[in-house]
Amino acid sequence: MTPEPPDGASSTATPAELLAEPVKALEALGPGLITGAADDDPSGIATYSQAGAQFGTSLLWTTLICLPMMIAIQSVCAQIGLATGKGLAASIKRVFPRPVLMALVALLALANTLNAAADVAAMGETYALLTPGLDRRWLAVGFGLLSLALQLFVPYQRYARFLKWLTASLFAYVAVVFTVKAPWGEALRDTVWPRLSLDRDWLTTVVALFGTTISPYLFFWQASEEVEEIRSDSAVEQLTAAPEQARSQLQRMGFDTMVGMTFSQVAAFFIILTTASTLHVHGITDVRTAAQAAQALRPLAGDFTFLLFTLGIMGVGLLGVPVLVGSTAYALAETFGWRSGLGLDVGKARAFYGVISLSMCVAMGFGFLPIDPFKALFWSAVINGVVAVPLMAVAMVVVSRKDLMAGYIAGPMQRFWGWAATGVKGARRGGHDRHLVLSAHQIGRAGVHLIRSMAKLELTSARGATWIRVL
Repeated sequence: MTPEPPDGASSTATPAELLAEPVKALEALGPGLITGAADDDPSGIATYSQAGAQFGTSLLWTTLICLPMMIAIQSVCAQIGLATGKGLAASIKRVFPRPVLMALVALLALANTLNAAADVAAMGETYALLTPGLDRRWLAVGFGLLSLALQLFVPYQRYARFLKWLTASLFAYVAVVFTVKAPWGEALRDTVWPRLSLDRDWLTTVVALFGTTISPYLFFWQASEEVEEIRSDSAVEQLTAAPEQARSQLQRMGFDTMVGMTFSQVAAFFIILTTASTLHVHGITDVRTAAQAAQALRPLAGDFTFLLFTLGIMGVGLLGVPVLVGSTAYALAETFGWRSGLGLDVGKARAFYGVISLSMCVAMGFGFLPIDPFKALFWSAVINGVVAVPLMAVAMVVVSRKDLMAGYIAGPMQRFWGWAATGVKGARRGGHDRHLVLSAHQIGRAGVHLIRSMAKLELTSARGATWIRVL
């Protein structure tokens, strides 16, 4: 889904050539891989576990449908960072009125903090399963302090490599399936041939799966990390300043994003399949947290399966939490014009690192409050649902405008699936009242309709502010 760069741009290894050379392929992976893996944080694991426990393999098709939409919207955000050399919030300021952007970023910060609190609590609860007798709240604080120290004191290039290796935690969920008896025939059928239902709980779970997969914090993180990659490599520049690098950089970004999002959905597939093969067949259909899923697996699938599942939760937690608080810091810094970047020393970006520190402290302190992490996660999902649709719509408009992207606009498939994802998220918001679920065919039709509608979008200025108007 990477757009075709302008003629004359230089070319290096294509995605096919990268796949043929594993070392080069690994070197090309970075922001996209980390972003995709971070999507399967402990809160996401809980959602996938609940889907498998309650409905067996019948929801595996959602991983296949979500994949192209996820690749499209994340590549759009990454492309904005690559072309402009600025993060998503900085680019949105050129389209949204500033008060609207500030309101969206404030809601994003609240949702991310609640999500980070739920993830930190899940890590403490999970580790407590391995170390009975230790207070899960203080274990959560320990994980939080470790994550904060890495962000504050480890140089960006080394920290990025650390996050990159943490993505291997997701292999635990691939491995765990092979320790249980999985119904592979049924799983394959349900992946390619959805069994739809009008049951309220089924529809609600589908809504939750789509919401978990496409989240606003991932948009900000990947765009900003593409900018970090430019800053950290003296040989790389933003595309507007170095058009000769366009082809190689866009191909690298497309390959990285495709691999990262595929990795994310493969892990989601195996988590659903694991809990469908164990918890569902034994009548355990209510899973509120990732730790509960791990604990329920132990008597059914054995200690080894339990250990793999548990280590996976802690690994992706260490990956997901910094992405959550980091995306908040990037968004706020770009909105208010602060210096930002994990590649800067703490003293040179005090406000940026202050947001990271404050977010982490609030997340760690949540465990000592009489607040159910499950409810915190619920409200995080509600807020994300409010924020996501306008952010996605504006990102699609930005990446489709030559004057903002210096000609490096999204390709047809990016626009198709990006607008389809925006439409599905919009349907998800309405789904709380109407319980709307789209089939693969309907999603495709929605994408076509939205692409046609996009031609009727124009930007109009009034009193110094830029708005989107549908003609």
